[in-house]
Amino acid sequence: MKASLFITCLVDQFRPGVGLAMLRVFDRLGIAYDFPAGQTCCGQPARNAGYEEDARRVGRQFLRAFAGAEAVVAPSGSCVAMVRRHLPALFAEGSADRAAASALAARTHELSEFLVDVLGVEDVGAEFPRRVTYHDSCHLRRELGVADQPRRLLARVRGLELVEMAASEDCCGFGGLFAVKQPDISAAMGAHKLAHARATGVPAIVACDTGCLLHLGGLAARRGETIEMLHLAEVLGHG
Repeated sequence: MKASLFITCLVDQFRPGVGLAMLRVFDRLGIAYDFPAGQTCCGQPARNAGYEEDARRVGRQFLRAFAGAEAVVAPSGSCVAMVRRHLPALFAEGSADRAAASALAARTHELSEFLVDVLGVEDVGAEFPRRVTYHDSCHLRRELGVADQPRRLLARVRGLELVEMAASEDCCGFGGLFAVKQPDISAAMGAHKLAHARATGVPAIVACDTGCLLHLGGLAARRGETIEMLHLAEVLGHG
């Protein structure tokens, strides 16, 4: 099966190393992949802000870019949730765009979900001798139902010790526009999450969504705390 890489906006602009780490994992496993150059945003920010026509326009470009993909794989539960659960609803029932979006939604997967559920792979040959804790991002867990898959992958990383934090499923406070419109609440939620991570005594948080990592990392830096923020792909890419 060939994986068409959907490298999301936040990864592209802020954490390109996450995309490169995905390639290292795929190369190690012998997974064929391509990168559709016409890809842009999936339309989630516009949809969440209420600009549905703008979201449809961006969504049509997304459909064109990945029209021939056997499987679309992204390092983001948030963006995959948009494509799988909300992109089809942007288009009228019975339309060609609605049919194309529904078909593509069924072929779109978050990275850990693709490895574990689609390919049946848990040991990717990674080695990462560190103690880490794991944060469940909201869209990944609540909209896609992905919680066990990242943990199963981490459990097979040589030398890694996963120390679960309390309330790992609580929101970190990012929420896209929520962090902009409600900064005080957002920061308080982030501080709550960081306190749980700090209580584990580990030096790093692992998550599957770059937005969560950017939010928590920025908050930790402003508070003078030193805790590393790692995407799952970056951990799996070591070896």
